[in-house]
Amino acid sequence: MKLSEFKFNLDEERLALHPAQNRDESKMMVLHKSDGTIEHKNFKEILDYFDEKDVFLFNDTKVFPARLYGNKEKTNAKIEVFLLRELNEELRLWDVLVDPARKIRIGNKLYFGEDNSLVAEVIDNTTSRGRTLRFLYDGPHDQFKQTLYSMGQTPIPNYIKDRREVNEEDAERYQTYYAKNEGAVVAPAAGLHFSRELLKRAEIKGIDFSYLTLHAGLGNFREIDVEDLTKHKPDSEPAVISQATADRVNQARENGKQVLAVGTTTLRAVESSVGSEGALKPYQGWTNKFIFPPYVCQIPTALVTNFHQPYSTLLMMTCAFGGYDNVMNAYKEALKQDYRFGVYGDAMLIID
Repeated sequence: MKLSEFKFNLDEERLALHPAQNRDESKMMVLHKSDGTIEHKNFKEILDYFDEKDVFLFNDTKVFPARLYGNKEKTNAKIEVFLLRELNEELRLWDVLVDPARKIRIGNKLYFGEDNSLVAEVIDNTTSRGRTLRFLYDGPHDQFKQTLYSMGQTPIPNYIKDRREVNEEDAERYQTYYAKNEGAVVAPAAGLHFSRELLKRAEIKGIDFSYLTLHAGLGNFREIDVEDLTKHKPDSEPAVISQATADRVNQARENGKQVLAVGTTTLRAVESSVGSEGALKPYQGWTNKFIFPPYVCQIPTALVTNFHQPYSTLLMMTCAFGGYDNVMNAYKEALKQDYRFGVYGDAMLIID
């Protein structure tokens, strides 16, 4: 398929700037992919579509406060540093993006904190915007991470940040209730809808929970610059699927039970580790799998995800799972019915 086939008109005002008052009270569209029919529900009604021994598969990645503001040595120019990942714990090396990039060169020192207590040195250029920083900190690593994160902000997407201030609410709500393994700079949006109360109700109903980890990066928001989607090269992201998770998912499928992938990050992770007989395999490594129609998803029987922006890889993954015509028609309906789009927006459940 072509990039242009994923175009639709989305006004900026449709992108939710704030989460719903309660996690599980967003609107939820239910799309039946077998015939394209649509229902309009509240998210807490999701349990009506699942039974005992069905499996909810969650991505338990944890977002860290990746956005820092500091100053350049000598000129005192303000700079933004976006932490991507730690490259070397012992040497305090981090892969980062800097803005404005044109002012930051190898050898420059950057200062962070009200008293400039944290210093970093630029030691490499990795991309036009990317840099490798070495933080000059002599204390224990745990103390260093605590200091670094205390100066950071929740990395909410730029389309939100540019229109309002980051606040304390974001530190809680831009994080799933079950977040455990630190490493993401992008929250798995579908998981943000699950409250403690909803999970408890699911547990009482007999639904099984299983977890994997995929640390979502900024590639989820990177623009595709080729019309031919087969030529797009997505960023790689680290993923871990345990033997226990693979066993539980495979057993559910063998028993004719449903497997709900909570979010496109979960979908991407499991579809990156499919065996020759269509079973889920344990996995630990990096994945750059790009899922778009006419790809046929093999592991989940259902998907819950948010409403995504035009041309996005997240929209493409959703179309691969639910069917291109089904999903694009559902998006037209979502626009008519005032659904909210984006990370803090409403949800879509795709089911047979």
